[in-house]
Amino acid sequence: MRIKFSHYVCISLCLLLFSCASVDDLELKTQSEWTLIDNFENSNAIQQWTLLDTKNDTKPKIENPQITEVRSDVGNSYLIKKPAADGVVGNRKALSFRQLPRVVPVGKVHTFYARFQVEYFPNNHVFGLSNLSPKGIEEHDYNAFEPSIRITDKAESNGYKNDGTLMVRQGKGYEKIVNLESGEVAQPLEQGIWYELWYVVNNKVVADGGQTYDVYLKGGEFKQQTPVYQDADFRMKREKPLAYLLLNCNTGPQNAPYGNGGILYDDFYSSVGENLSKPSFN
Repeated sequence: MRIKFSHYVCISLCLLLFSCASVDDLELKTQSEWTLIDNFENSNAIQQWTLLDTKNDTKPKIENPQITEVRSDVGNSYLIKKPAADGVVGNRKALSFRQLPRVVPVGKVHTFYARFQVEYFPNNHVFGLSNLSPKGIEEHDYNAFEPSIRITDKAESNGYKNDGTLMVRQGKGYEKIVNLESGEVAQPLEQGIWYELWYVVNNKVVADGGQTYDVYLKGGEFKQQTPVYQDADFRMKREKPLAYLLLNCNTGPQNAPYGNGGILYDDFYSSVGENLSKPSFN
């Protein structure tokens, strides 16, 4: 009887260990997979986006002045976003957003990947994630962001002149990215080349060390994937599920415009956990 019992115990332990290993393997597999958000290859890709110009001060008035459209070049389709056509000023809030295929729950870490290119400077762009509803995004525009990436060479109200270096949110403002391997501040972004961006989003509550994001970049001066910022701040720290990808830009006011240069976007992906691999573009 003891032999039979031991036999059952042995089988049970083996099954338990196999089950645990299978769960761990499944979790690792899930964390290593990328989910496509948008690569703009579908003919109806732009229809998945909401386009709003919520502070349109153009004179004479131009309805829907922002340019956000899918274009193709050498067999690749991408999104280009501009606050308005060249020479048009006064479009202050050009919002473009779409729902994520998988939200980032509170308490979880997800990684986001994107490629982007600066059409030209001068410009003023911010992109990232939001935890508000479409109505909330429309009402709060820049304050709808949580993790956010900024590209601009505009002058600030205090007289400081940005130079086009990629920036992330820190405290109540933005800071330039830094090559964390060398300690040197990054150079301004180059026009007309594609950059690859990874940002690891920690949507845990503040009390657990969350509402932060780490950033990695490849392109230009960064010949390989390089860590360029750790523990950037969510803008508002609402501690809510992140559900929307959000892009915003503006031309500046009528009396002090600062440019209509666009940003090209492509290959938005997300992954559960920290994932610094490169998605396979199919």
